[in-house]
Amino acid sequence: MDNEQKAIQTTYISILGNTSLALIKGLAGFFGNSYALIADAIESTTDIFASLLVLFGLKYAKRPADENHPYGHGKIEPIITFIVVAFLVVSAAIIAYESVENILTPHKSPKSWTLLVLAVIILWKEFSYQMVIKKSEETNSSSLKADAWHHRSDAITSVMAFIGISIALIFGDGYETADDWAALFASGFILYNSYLIFRPALGEIMDEHLYDELKEKIREKSNQVNGIIDTEKCHIRKTGMRYHVDLHAIVDGQITVKEGHDIAHDLKDHLKKEIPNLADVLIHVEPAV
Repeated sequence: MDNEQKAIQTTYISILGNTSLALIKGLAGFFGNSYALIADAIESTTDIFASLLVLFGLKYAKRPADENHPYGHGKIEPIITFIVVAFLVVSAAIIAYESVENILTPHKSPKSWTLLVLAVIILWKEFSYQMVIKKSEETNSSSLKADAWHHRSDAITSVMAFIGISIALIFGDGYETADDWAALFASGFILYNSYLIFRPALGEIMDEHLYDELKEKIREKSNQVNGIIDTEKCHIRKTGMRYHVDLHAIVDGQITVKEGHDIAHDLKDHLKKEIPNLADVLIHVEPAV
């Protein structure tokens, strides 16, 4: 299974999980008098739409290069990531606004059984985060990474809700709004994580150099090819889950143009074989001085 298909399969699992949890949280929050759980349900609902967007982006990014898109359609990934971040920011703002309203409005303490619901949710969301973040690293998908952080933000929101409800139940009268304060704190954490997701995606769409480890690997593999004396400039840009490389290769200046051309082809084939997530390699041949 290729990286694109792995990412798509993982997103389907995210959508199924988020839909189930949104329903469970919403019902538990309503019947258990917990706005923190309702806030959690709001975030899970936005997660569903965010995951659908990620799914669309991953499928679109799989389209092959064409006349209008010679480098493929992979740049849709960071664009989708921006939209997913917008969903996170909107959900954080809604949670913060509703939390403040509930803090200012007297209400009953949450039911004790909501803690059990939250404990299950926390374990499930952390498991989901670990699964999706692992797949995002395997596939080099920025939008899948954003989806993973949706799960982690959800888990943190649930932890805050658990703490808030526990305080309300332990201390009783006067602490009914503890879970609302917890939801408010969680909204700030979501905003912070939104920035952490946004920044690498911005670097990706601006072709910022963030790939020193890959650069060193390319140089190392290049030196394994017969006829390559050394490498010079190496520029890398990410498109979707794959990389486009511009590489200057140094060869013997006394060989023919045909021999230099053949060495460049050997180098390109070798790099694409050894580093499968390279979409293309443009070789510029430099004569050794």
